[in-house]
Amino acid sequence: MKKVSYYLVSVLVAIALILLIKPYVDKYKMMKRYDFEVSHISGKIKKDDFKGKVLAIYFGYMSCPDICPTSLSSLASALKSFDEKKVKDNFAGLFISVDQGRDKVENLDEYAKYFHKTFLGATSHKQNIDDIVKRYGTYYKKVPLPNSAIDYSVAHTSYIYFFDKEGNFIAKVDHFSNPEQLREELAKLL
Repeated sequence: MKKVSYYLVSVLVAIALILLIKPYVDKYKMMKRYDFEVSHISGKIKKDDFKGKVLAIYFGYMSCPDICPTSLSSLASALKSFDEKKVKDNFAGLFISVDQGRDKVENLDEYAKYFHKTFLGATSHKQNIDDIVKRYGTYYKKVPLPNSAIDYSVAHTSYIYFFDKEGNFIAKVDHFSNPEQLREELAKLL
């Protein structure tokens, strides 16, 4: 009987420990899922570099004719509904290019800042971008364009990923969303 009681107590203690530790393990996994290191004109940047600010990340490419400019413009428009100083002090946007063949670090920041002065532009080598994109649950693919001056296009999903000031993932909003949804998401975070 003592052995059964000891076994039962051991099982209950193990279950209690698992239940107590699980939220911390889940949070750690979520933080690692969204970690990254990319190249910016000023050097390497990581997600942790944005702690203390709300972060919005968008994956795309500079020569995208419609989806990228529309998404970045929608986000910039939503930011205009907030106090400029509040945005400057509490927000950062990050445009990560998935077109390493054409988009150069030297040009990405200027492109991103065209939409909003708090936006940064960055990229990395293909293997790193592929890893980040996979962990974020997004997609891109080069599409050859025979007999075209641009040689290829890039098919990609279009999401804006929001993180709070502690770096926790909060929401994934697609570009088909009403711009008001972006503003509402930002209002919760700023």
